Amino acid sequence: QVQLVESGGGLVQAGDSLRLSCVASGIIWSGNAMGWYRQAPGKERELVARYLTGGAIKYADSVKDRFTIFRDSAKRTTYLQMNNLKPEDTAVYFCNFRRDKDYWGQGTQVTVSS
Repeated sequence: QVQLVESGGGLVQAGDSLRLSCVASGIIWSGNAMGWYRQAPGKERELVARYLTGGAIKYADSVKDRFTIFRDSAKRTTYLQMNNLKPEDTAVYFCNFRRDKDYWGQGTQVTVSS
């Protein structure tokens, strides 16, 4: 059974930093199958950052140069380092594992006040 458990969200002020973590279990680990998405109220879920086949990384334009995705394969953990947070980054952040289908964590709330 695939389990993705996110942590690290919270309430911060604009300009602050947060680091999200996603621990994966029940999968054959592949770091290239991991990614982060977010969903703001009233909006569709959108890509934040993810690994692609071959190890390349794709970032949403809105987070480039501010967010960094990285992983620790020994810990089966994928991280999202978020710097210089903005109010528009407020959303529920979801960890994603993509293999035969998309698997999702329960999400962690990030709220950025101005």
